[in-house]
Amino acid sequence: MNKVVIVGRLTKDPELKFAQGTGTAVATFTVAVNRRFKREGQPDADFIPVVVFGKQAEATANYMSKGKLLSVSGNIQTRNYEAKDGNRRYVTEVIADEVDFLEWGGKPGSKPAENKETNIEDVTPIEDGEIPF
Repeated sequence: MNKVVIVGRLTKDPELKFAQGTGTAVATFTVAVNRRFKREGQPDADFIPVVVFGKQAEATANYMSKGKLLSVSGNIQTRNYEAKDGNRRYVTEVIADEVDFLEWGGKPGSKPAENKETNIEDVTPIEDGEIPF
């Protein structure tokens, strides 16, 4: 079984692209995942590359930014390709099935959502005696 779940923070804003031909949204980003135990001379976090497709890719790119906390579940995939310099490159990444936003917030500089006020005239008052519990 190939299943992975990670919780961490974005190292930079997600990068959104669209696949040629199909137009499918593809977001790529890296998640910094803290290590549970520290060893001398070792880094305190692992940096996991993630790829997500479709509507989730668009939502992640639109609503998540550097430093935001998220969780990703999916599977680990390895691939290789020949680089422009002629050397073979190997890549290991998480292909996300689900991305959950644990910290919300638009990208820096975006406008905050407007506060909607409830119109008091639209509320029907009730007497305490009418409540059945």
